Amino acid sequence: MSLESVRQFLAEKAPDIDIIELNESTATVALAAAAHNVEPGQIAKTLSLKVRNEIILIVAKGDARLDNKKLKAAFGAKARMLSSDEVITWTGHPVGGVCPFGLEHPLAVYCDVSLKRYQEVLPAAGAIHSAVRISPSRLAELTEAQWIDVCQ
Repeated sequence: MSLESVRQFLAEKAPDIDIIELNESTATVALAAAAHNVEPGQIAKTLSLKVRNEIILIVAKGDARLDNKKLKAAFGAKARMLSSDEVITWTGHPVGGVCPFGLEHPLAVYCDVSLKRYQEVLPAAGAIHSAVRISPSRLAELTEAQWIDVCQ
C-alpha cells in the first residue's frame, strides 16, 4: 500500500517524476547510496519525530545528524524519534521506505537546509527498495515543507 500511495501522490502532483524500483534493499543511507551510485549525503532521509503532541517529518541529507539544541530551539520542546510501529501508523510507510509523499495522515514536513547543497537528492518512495530523484526545492514545494536548520 505504501508504494502505491506514493505512486498515487506523484501521479496527481508530479506526473513527471518516476519511481525508481530496485531489486536490492535501499533501507539504509549506506545501502541506498551504493545502489544509486551517489554520495550518502544525496540520500534524503525522512525522520519521524514527536514534538509535544505533534508528529512531524524532517527530511535531511543522508549523512546529517540531528542537533538536539537546534531542534529544541526550532520547536520549543524536546523531540523524540517515533518507534517503528508509530512510524507505520502515522506515515503509512515502513522504516527504510519513509518519505514525505503519500502519507497516511497529513503531517507537517520540514526540510533541513543541509539538502540545499545538492542539485538532486533521492528520498525513498514508500518501500525499502524504491526512491525518486528530485531537486530539494521541488521536494519542499511538493510537500509544502518549511526550511529549517536542525542538523549538525
